[in-house]
Amino acid sequence: MTDDKVLIVDDDKDVLNTLYKVIKSNGIDVDLSESGEDALAKLDETKYDCMLLDINMNGINGFDVIKDLRGKGNNIPIIIVSGRKEDYDTLYGLDLGADDYITKPFNPVVLGAKVKATIRRFKTGPSGADPIIKAGPFAYNTSTLRLYKNDEEIVLTSKENAMMKLFMDNINRIFSKDMLYEMIWNENIIDENAIMVYINRLRQKIEDDPSHPKFIQNVRGLGYRFIV
Repeated sequence: MTDDKVLIVDDDKDVLNTLYKVIKSNGIDVDLSESGEDALAKLDETKYDCMLLDINMNGINGFDVIKDLRGKGNNIPIIIVSGRKEDYDTLYGLDLGADDYITKPFNPVVLGAKVKATIRRFKTGPSGADPIIKAGPFAYNTSTLRLYKNDEEIVLTSKENAMMKLFMDNINRIFSKDMLYEMIWNENIIDENAIMVYINRLRQKIEDDPSHPKFIQNVRGLGYRFIV
C-alpha cells in the first residue's frame, strides 16, 4: 500500500464500485463521492493525489468541479471518466484543465497504470512546471493541447493529438499496434486499419517527406517509434 490517495467521483454506484476495486487493487487509498457537491467538500478538507471524475452528474457536474478547482488554484491531477461517445465532453474537460481521460468501458490494467503514472508525474514534476513538452522541432503545449513544429501550429484531431502526445512523452519507445490501440482507443479488440490510418495522417502533418518518415518510424515486426 502506498501513501497515495485518490478521490473517485461518479453518481453511478456500479461504476463507482468498479473504479474503487481497480484503484484499491493497485495499492492506492480511495475516497468516494457520488456528487460534485460532496467532491468539492471533500477536496476542501483532504489532500488527494489524483481524482477520477465523471462529467455527467446531476447538480454540480464534472465541468463545474474542474472550473471550481482550477479557479481556486487547486492543481490536483484530474482524470475524466468519459462515456465512449462523449468526445466533445472529453476535449472540453481537458480544455478546462483536466489532465487526462479514460473512456467507459475501461481496461482495468490501463486505468491502473494511467492513475499511477499521473500521480508520479504530479509528485515528481516541479511546482509551476513548464506546460510545454519539447522534442526536436516540436513543442506540445499541455495546457492548450496544441502542437507546434518550428513554431508553426499543426492542427490535429483529438485522436491524432492523443497519439502525438503519447509519442512525445515516450521518445524512442517502441509501441506495438496493440499498445497504441489500447492506449489511444482504450479497447482490447485491435483495428489495425485504424492504427495505420492515423499514423499516416500524422505523418502527412508532421513529416517533411511523409513517404520517407523521419520522426514516426516503422520498427519491423514490432510497431512504431517516435525519434527526433
